[in-house]
Amino acid sequence: MNQYETVFILNPVLSDEQVKETVKKFEDFLTGNGAKMVAKEDWGLKKLAYTIENKKSGFYHLFQFEAPGSIIGDYEVEFRRDERVMRYLTVKLDKYAIEWAEKRRNRMSKKSKA
Repeated sequence: MNQYETVFILNPVLSDEQVKETVKKFEDFLTGNGAKMVAKEDWGLKKLAYTIENKKSGFYHLFQFEAPGSIIGDYEVEFRRDERVMRYLTVKLDKYAIEWAEKRRNRMSKKSKA
């Protein structure tokens, strides 16, 4: 199984409940197809570098997961079908990226405890 990381941006006009529902939909898709979630992060509402669909901000989310490569195509089709998703990017992590992501998570958890 390979490790992947997906960052996706949701439409800023969504309510908190709609955002949670959308995130759960994609998480359930992954776990239902044999993926194992390594980490999930909610980065919140952030300003975009450029406008997308006439929006200047969006709700950012990150998933890091282990999955067989065969489900990635179907996973990305789900993103394209959902009008609540403005952008998404899935990348396969190599061993260095996995180590870096783990260090970043550890730094983030230390900051939140302080």
